[in-house]
Amino acid sequence: MKINCVWEHNGQDSLLYAEQFPGAFTRGPSKAEAIRKMPAEIRAYQMWRGGPVPDAFEVEIVQEKPSELTVSDADSDVLFDAERKALSPPEYEELKALALKSARDFLTLLEAVPDPNRSCLPARETFYGPVPRTALEMYEHTRNVNEYYFGEIGVPADNEGTVLACRERGFAALESRPDFLKNTVFLGSYDEEWSLRKVLRRFVWHDRIHARAMYRMAVKTFGLRAVPNVFLFL
Repeated sequence: MKINCVWEHNGQDSLLYAEQFPGAFTRGPSKAEAIRKMPAEIRAYQMWRGGPVPDAFEVEIVQEKPSELTVSDADSDVLFDAERKALSPPEYEELKALALKSARDFLTLLEAVPDPNRSCLPARETFYGPVPRTALEMYEHTRNVNEYYFGEIGVPADNEGTVLACRERGFAALESRPDFLKNTVFLGSYDEEWSLRKVLRRFVWHDRIHARAMYRMAVKTFGLRAVPNVFLFL
């Protein structure tokens, strides 16, 4: 199977996104390393999503985005060329269901961690502040992009309640707009371009980043048998 990938990079540090699998991504200190990781990511993603797992993979770079952001920390601002197209109702419903499944599974993962306030990870700082260490910190950080992501496409939203509840309310507010499937491109904060397609992809992508981090932290802190692999990371 040919996997169309968008390559975002800062020098050699690379983020690679699978265009046909919204939210699937790899990171690496080089493009070659990010490409090497892609088959395992697609297998895990499809097992989680409940879709067919391809037997063979061929990665093709269809878009390149040089960046000044800290790509090694998963800082991203790319808008895919494919994310400028209008959405059909069935396509929107499928992508929305995926974003809600991701939120639901993220909440399940949090609830499975024996102590959400305990972590064996050392403190680490980035340009944006301290990196979340505990399951609760990771969860709250992930939930709290809800208002930001919807806001970038002009939809009022909040971060109240669970990650699933506030995401559902955001979609309800979005759907009250008669032209939302036109997938208008907005110039948002920091001159970053956003569209509904991008928001749908970014929710799953951001969930995967922090679900992976939470799972690995919990395994290190509590042991492999203590935490279910909800997202089926390999």
